[in-house]
Amino acid sequence: MKEPRRRYKGSRMNWRKLVCVVAIMTAVGVVLQTYVLPYPLNNWFLVPPVTVSLSKVSNSTLLVRETLPMVSFPSVVSNNSSNVTLEIIPSAPVVEVRAEVSSRRGKANTNTNKKNSNEPKVVPQPPPKLVVPRQRPIWSLPPDKALLYAKKELEHAPIVVDDPDLYAPLFRNVSTFKRSYELMESILKVYIYKEGKRPIFHQPHLRGIYASEGWFLKLMEENRQFVTRDPKRAHLFYLPYSARQLQLALYVPDSHDLKPLSIFLRDYVNMIAAKYPFWNHTRGADHFLVACHDWGPYTVTEHKDLFRNTVKALCNADLSEGIFVPGRDVSLPETTIRRPRKPLRGIGGKRVSQRPILAFFAGNMHGRVRPALLQYWDGKDADMRIYGPLPNRVARVMSYALHMKSSRFCICPMGYEVNSPRIVEAIYNECVPVIIADNFVLPFSEVLDWKSFSVVVAEKDIPNLKDILSAIPLRRYMWMQTNVKMLQKHFLWNPRPIRYDLFHMVLHSIWLNRLNQIQIQPQ
Repeated sequence: MKEPRRRYKGSRMNWRKLVCVVAIMTAVGVVLQTYVLPYPLNNWFLVPPVTVSLSKVSNSTLLVRETLPMVSFPSVVSNNSSNVTLEIIPSAPVVEVRAEVSSRRGKANTNTNKKNSNEPKVVPQPPPKLVVPRQRPIWSLPPDKALLYAKKELEHAPIVVDDPDLYAPLFRNVSTFKRSYELMESILKVYIYKEGKRPIFHQPHLRGIYASEGWFLKLMEENRQFVTRDPKRAHLFYLPYSARQLQLALYVPDSHDLKPLSIFLRDYVNMIAAKYPFWNHTRGADHFLVACHDWGPYTVTEHKDLFRNTVKALCNADLSEGIFVPGRDVSLPETTIRRPRKPLRGIGGKRVSQRPILAFFAGNMHGRVRPALLQYWDGKDADMRIYGPLPNRVARVMSYALHMKSSRFCICPMGYEVNSPRIVEAIYNECVPVIIADNFVLPFSEVLDWKSFSVVVAEKDIPNLKDILSAIPLRRYMWMQTNVKMLQKHFLWNPRPIRYDLFHMVLHSIWLNRLNQIQIQPQ
């Protein structure tokens, strides 16, 4: 009874050894397949590779082919792309050499080999070899090559069918926007210059109608994802000044002289250009500034390269001034922040059925458009609630914000300049904005389709304003009002930025317009 148990135990040990051997062989095979076989042999050996063909030739010789070592530079392969670029590498001319092989036939073959040994024959060149380059992380590319890669990627953006985070009707091309945004997240690095004294530099202004430049400055300097401390890795360089703080610090009241402001900024840029080499590399084309004050465009006029090359995010995006250039500069939304600690307070509106007012406006009478609006519509029609400053008798019954929440259309005329904070206020209150400002480049117009959620009326059509608004069918209005609701998240200043919010939308437009300036050289 004991002997069978011993045999069973021995066979059991043999099975364990066999399983161990199979496991070791499998692991070795995986290692070879993963780390050794994918790479060409010339990466492992210093001698030129020699390929020996086993196919026999007439007169019992072996064909020996000697090829020169091949060097190929790795191509860039996107982590998100399924396409792999194949690089065709021509091989060196192949020389056929006859090697002696012992044969039973003796001297006949030996004499033949001796005659042909000194006369090598050139064999026709074989088909080119396809070499799959190794993948290289995008973040490891030099800044100029990374931007060129991103520019090419946008030309072949994958089609976006249904993205839960992006509402397609809001965008001119949601597929291109999504791909550009993803590339920004994976590539973009921004260097912020440390030079500049407070309060003009590094001190954000977070309250009032010019708060957009302050909120961007605050969130940019607190950011860890996009900001780099190494300027050699940067794709963009930020000039961290505040046009509002510059006006408060240097402007002499009632002097109407803005030249000291532009001279101050000119001297700052010259100091940056003298201290660092980065401005001179592109003459300021990879630098940007953010200014929401009405005088923001006029602070750059004294420096030639700052005026012509730098990407400028401006609230005063007026084409008639000759400073703002579409495709290079960014139209910055003008947002009114009354409580910096609670910038999102009061956002939301009523349903369409609870909006009895056709159109509403109340505000100070300055500029060329507002007096004309008041002239034609003040007290002329019950559906058109058009006021100057909101009268106290009206405000006691219904506040300014409640008027917006109870109106279908909110009139947003220009003031002294083309921009108006009422556009964003209308979006916050879910009221379809009606924009009256000729020569105004609408915010983020490079990516957003403003026809889907707003109405743009020419200044000359103010007398026909009610007819224009009444002609919009109810179904289309409801569609536009739904789009306004979906648009809200792209115009919010979050104390901690989230994807696709206003901070990221501003940064993305700066990134995209920088890519638009890059020229792809034809090959």
